[in-house]
Amino acid sequence: MIETVQLKKQFKEVQALSGLSFQANDGQITGLLGPNGAGKTTCLRIIYGLLQADAGQALIAGIDASQKPLAARQEIGIFPDKFGLYERLTVREQVQYFACLQGLSLNQAEQATQQVIDELDMQALADRRSAGFSQGQRMKVALAQAIVHRPGHLILDEPSRGLDVMSTRILRGLLRELKQQGTCILFSSHVMQEVAALCDNVVVMANGQVAAQGTPEQLCQLTGEAALEDAFVKIIGSDEGIAA
Repeated sequence: MIETVQLKKQFKEVQALSGLSFQANDGQITGLLGPNGAGKTTCLRIIYGLLQADAGQALIAGIDASQKPLAARQEIGIFPDKFGLYERLTVREQVQYFACLQGLSLNQAEQATQQVIDELDMQALADRRSAGFSQGQRMKVALAQAIVHRPGHLILDEPSRGLDVMSTRILRGLLRELKQQGTCILFSSHVMQEVAALCDNVVVMANGQVAAQGTPEQLCQLTGEAALEDAFVKIIGSDEGIAA
């Protein structure tokens, strides 16, 4: 489980997070939804240790990310918003390198790399350098390096940004498979269709705090709207919605 407890973060005069509290459960996909500037990326960066909160806690499997950052990072896989790869390395070398960074021995890393290559059906790519890969192929490599060490938690920041329709469908299928395996998945997105299709729980953020949370259906019921997009606009667009 990933949990934030009264997270606060300020950048000069900008209050990015204002007491943010929510939890993402194991075996579920939790979406962070909010307008630009709501604090989604700041929240994720605190959870995986790129930023230090001014106050509050980010807990991964009960481990405080600020107190035990290395132990916390071993519990998570990070799927970046841009699929930057080491293009002179083969896929196998790239994924194995990240496995070793996560503390696996060379023998363990080799075995784990082959396993994830098989699971993601990447045998044809395994011994090719990634220069010239399509976005869908790069996405698979990025996901492989995020899950090679078998983390119980996966964090994604706008995962489908820049992907074509087929790559997006592949990614959604892979996320559903990981969910079925019990992985706790937390991702931010601006794509309402993606959130409605994937998420078991949605956390709507506004002004650095939770404006509303629940299943997509519950948010629609809360606002009296039939579509998640309309529910979202109502939640962030009025004081009444934010109070809910």
